Amino acid sequence: YVGLVTGTCFAEMGHNVTCIDIDKRKIENLKKGTIPFYEPGLKELVERNQKEKRLVFSTSYEEVKGAKACFIAVGTPEGKKGKADLSQVEAATISIAKNLREYAVIVNKSTVPVGTVKHL
Repeated sequence: YVGLVTGTCFAEMGHNVTCIDIDKRKIENLKKGTIPFYEPGLKELVERNQKEKRLVFSTSYEEVKGAKACFIAVGTPEGKKGKADLSQVEAATISIAKNLREYAVIVNKSTVPVGTVKHL
């Protein structure tokens, strides 16, 4: 849930933010104002920024086409032999790269091992 909090804070600072998730139900719930965890003040910030149209939710990576910055905040569960499963980071990175139309900064906020960026 790092992505929701981060995106909401950027929206509160005046930036236009689109939070993307491949889970359609999660996105539909967020659009309705249902926050899946408790963080003091988050619900009010999400509601205010949705109302101001600075914060939107989508399942489509096409939304990144004009982005200046993209933050990746996906799960990295323990995989085989105790290593981090980076499949969600890899999938998000590929999806972003396929849809960007111009230069953008890509920030990885997911917990990953040292050297992951070289792999991606």
